[in-house]
Amino acid sequence: MRILYFDCFAGAAGDMILGALLDAGLPFDELKRALGSLAVDGWDVSVDRVLKTGVTATKFRVHPLALAQHSMASFSEVPPKRPSAAKADEPTHTGSGLRAPGSDHQHGHHHHHHSLKQIEAAIGRSALPDTGKARAIAMFGRLAEVEADIHGMPIDQVHLHEVGAIDSIIDIVGSVFAMEWFAADRVVVSPLNVGGGMVRSAHGVFPVPAPATVRLLGQAPVYSSGIQAELLTPTGALILTEYASAFGPVPAMTVERVGYGAGDRDLPETPNVVRVLVGTGGDTPKGVSPQAMRVVTLECEIDDMNPQIFGVLMDLLYAAGALEVFYSAVQMKKNRPGTLMTIVARPEDRETLTDLVFRESTTIGIRYQELARECLEREIVIVPTPIGPVRFKVASRGGRVLNAQPEFDDLTKLSTERGIPVKDVQALAQKAWLER
Repeated sequence: MRILYFDCFAGAAGDMILGALLDAGLPFDELKRALGSLAVDGWDVSVDRVLKTGVTATKFRVHPLALAQHSMASFSEVPPKRPSAAKADEPTHTGSGLRAPGSDHQHGHHHHHHSLKQIEAAIGRSALPDTGKARAIAMFGRLAEVEADIHGMPIDQVHLHEVGAIDSIIDIVGSVFAMEWFAADRVVVSPLNVGGGMVRSAHGVFPVPAPATVRLLGQAPVYSSGIQAELLTPTGALILTEYASAFGPVPAMTVERVGYGAGDRDLPETPNVVRVLVGTGGDTPKGVSPQAMRVVTLECEIDDMNPQIFGVLMDLLYAAGALEVFYSAVQMKKNRPGTLMTIVARPEDRETLTDLVFRESTTIGIRYQELARECLEREIVIVPTPIGPVRFKVASRGGRVLNAQPEFDDLTKLSTERGIPVKDVQALAQKAWLER
């Protein structure tokens, strides 16, 4: 399982996220081609190496096309793995065909804004795969809904201001391309440092985090380290919440690459960077549980649903990827008997299962938390018996068999076919296992 972990100890912005992914191996020339296909004239993209409070990081920039002619060197490609001894004065690498100065981390530099229809048309012309186009259009749809709700206007009249400026459009579309390129099975994001103080936007001066950022965060965990600056921008919040399957500490993984993406500011307290860890964790093929993995548990109590629906719901949950589903009798408000539903699932399946529960049951709220789960190694072994073969589920740890149980479906099938009580078939199977 390929995992991306975004460590946002200094917040996050679109250019920082893209810089980190470039630093971790995303080929700049491929990104440049994808962005150039947006057919936005007069802008260029470039990357260079900068030093942020002792950490060398990749800075992704957008600037007028004319400025690209004065770059220090033509671009070849950001190395897939940044050397540990990289210097801050390495050459600037420049692409061709798009962008403008400034950073999404100080959004508002580029005052030509675009409507949702204009942005959707540009994405439709891009070289993103169909899945990427759909994802990018949906992300801008989220932005438009937030803006429309905050400002009390119809969605078709919304201009996306800071996130509709060309640099933010490129940050978002570029991040979609980058996430498609990495093809991670799981994306985990740390709690988000939002910063503090006030921020100036197209509509005035607002407290940090800005209104749009707050709305985009959803249930993502946030905090402020006390730095008086806007550390988390709307674009950063949009990208991270779109792709995160979980928020929390670094998951169990083997780190293969590390990338650092720089923002514009120089913070004395901490490097102004996003760090991304790229690696692998335990695979979880169907029917096989790894020795250790992260799972999410979802719970809710229900006291007003036809009990016949619980069986149907359990079947649907298993079909949608749930690892375990079980019901417990509980006593609820007003001394009413009810049912506690507990679902154990892979973190990346949480949203799908949540939508299913809301759609198919009468609950109006679901709790969830991410946990570690450790399981024995499992395999299926076919054991011949005097009355027919029986599958055994064999569990082991470190090569030592700790448990072996016959599949009950096989026992009942042989019982029916041979006219022998199930308990006798089970005894025959256990004897065959021990004598194998």
